[in-house]
Amino acid sequence: MKRRKADARRTLWLALAGMLLWNGLFGGLGLWKPLWWAGLAGNFALIVLLAEAGAAFVPLSKRPLYERFLALGFPVLLLLAWEIIVRAGILNPRWFPPPTRIAQALWDLSVHVDKFNQTSLWGRPWLLPQRMLSEGWPGVKALLVESHVWATLLRVFAGFLLGGIPGILLGMIMGMNRTVRLMLDATMSAVYVLPKIAIFPIMMLIFPNPFGEGPKIAVVAISAFFLVAINTMTGVRDIDLVYIQAARNYGANRWQLFRHVILPGALPVIFAGLRLALGTALIVIVAIEFIRAKKGVGFVTFYYWEVLVTEKMYAGLFVVMLLGVLLTAGLQYVERRVMPWQKE
Repeated sequence: MKRRKADARRTLWLALAGMLLWNGLFGGLGLWKPLWWAGLAGNFALIVLLAEAGAAFVPLSKRPLYERFLALGFPVLLLLAWEIIVRAGILNPRWFPPPTRIAQALWDLSVHVDKFNQTSLWGRPWLLPQRMLSEGWPGVKALLVESHVWATLLRVFAGFLLGGIPGILLGMIMGMNRTVRLMLDATMSAVYVLPKIAIFPIMMLIFPNPFGEGPKIAVVAISAFFLVAINTMTGVRDIDLVYIQAARNYGANRWQLFRHVILPGALPVIFAGLRLALGTALIVIVAIEFIRAKKGVGFVTFYYWEVLVTEKMYAGLFVVMLLGVLLTAGLQYVERRVMPWQKE
């Protein structure tokens, strides 16, 4: 243990000296502007050495806290580096505005209502209690209707449920029935590779209102369906036959075999497919909102790209990433509740 800490201390000092030398070399030779990417790469490698060496001095009881610090601290370092690089004139602030300007733009989008279409980013949730008391549910609904985030989430949730539930059912059937699998596998593989945004014009032809919510939700549902179905089928097929044979030897009928062996055995892969499907649903709906929507986070992002207000465009992208993180965290919470035996 002492030798390990001594080695870690040596690595720590070497990494700190290397960081000073590396940045001094780049600054002294004027290499930051032409080779800023190489400077950042070198600093990243040295930061990794610092983090690995620092882990040797963290007690085991504090290791989860240290790992959480690394997970949250590195994005902060990236934002700080971005701010410094732009302020130093290395990157064009018109195309790459600093994070402080993006944060200001996000605040502006959050607290102000667009005068032309009467929409806001979040729907001003701080006004919900007041509207509920003064106008009741119609007032609450009016706030939700003006929200770009709420519009995007409704499309994601509706498409995810409409595609995910049938995907699980069909995947189960394909995994357990060889005939159904042989009949559908090739067709599903062929349709799966189609770019989902290319299906959107077909959905616009099918639905009576091509500019309504139906085509958007349908494309999200199709995107989720294939990912969930394929992963569910794989999860069922990958169950070890030993468990199935053991259940049969103990007299389990088909329902008991499905409930106690097949479904629990396939759940980890099913949730992996659900996570992929949820991320894909968000990607697809943002892409659709780019081209055919008057409300939604994708619409906000693309609109401010068109008018070259880049800090608000980046604010929209930040909201998309935030939604991805929150949706994934919510699904992981459900996964832990459904599969308590998977807890680390």
